[in-house]
Amino acid sequence: MAVYFYYGEEDFNIDSAIEELKSSLNPDFIAMNFQNLDNPEYPELITALRTPPMMFGEMLIVINSDKYFSSKKNYFEDKELDDIEDALKNNPESLNIVFVVKISREDGKKPDSRRRLFKILSKFNAREFNVIKTYETAQLSSWIKQRAKKKGISLEEKAIELLIEHLGNNLRQFDTELDKLKLIAYPEKTVTKKMVEEIAVSNQDLFNITEDIIKNRKDKALLEFRKLTDKKHPLEILSAIQTMLRKWILIKTKSSLSNAELSRLIGQHEYVVQQTKAKLKDTGAADLVKLKQNLYDAECKIKSGESLDVISEVEIALIR
Repeated sequence: MAVYFYYGEEDFNIDSAIEELKSSLNPDFIAMNFQNLDNPEYPELITALRTPPMMFGEMLIVINSDKYFSSKKNYFEDKELDDIEDALKNNPESLNIVFVVKISREDGKKPDSRRRLFKILSKFNAREFNVIKTYETAQLSSWIKQRAKKKGISLEEKAIELLIEHLGNNLRQFDTELDKLKLIAYPEKTVTKKMVEEIAVSNQDLFNITEDIIKNRKDKALLEFRKLTDKKHPLEILSAIQTMLRKWILIKTKSSLSNAELSRLIGQHEYVVQQTKAKLKDTGAADLVKLKQNLYDAECKIKSGESLDVISEVEIALIR
């Protein structure tokens, strides 16, 4: 039916576009009508591209193709590329094919547009999914509004501003928070700033906990953690701290990068990056990594049912 070429750094939008295509498939035959192939070699790829029409409606084949472009030389021979191009031009009516190249935000290296495969795929429905910069608040606001509309809710402007302040440009996290806000707002359809405040774990609160641990003020860290548990589930706090630690570790281990490059990598404004650098000046990356591992181990124990006292498990991980 159609051939698509999706590439870019914003993997959440790529996944969403694929899910939209997938939603048109017959749910009763999804196991037969959907395939996800990971960088298949030529024989498997050409077989997939020449898949005959199915009896049960349209078919969707997603082809993860990053290795096709990351190799130093052309992945396919010229004759193979001729066959691939011919197969795509004569795509069966009931078959949808999506070539996907997700680009790491860390290196930001786009597929080489000089390669013949890129030129072939670009003739079809090619779309680049760029990351929305943290300072592009109007674009972020527009994306949040559109995503909220799909979920059947709307947000006050102040609520959107607060979400952006807390989450930067993390679209996947925005989507998760919108699901929570929909439940909080029910039966109402409008999300207020107060509702966002109810679910938002303050970055400053998280920083206070982590800073107290790193500076060996464990009594204060536990006190801050206990305060937060009055508003949030311990696992939610744990997850938020882990997310923040991941960003901090990147800031410490990628110190050769500029503030602008780090901002792009971790999804926070340059000013926030600069502030965080200053706060972490005397903190070692090894200490941050150790703390993150402790929290990860605690999360695994809790989710596996090995630990029944969730709060105590997190507290032990924080001060270990």
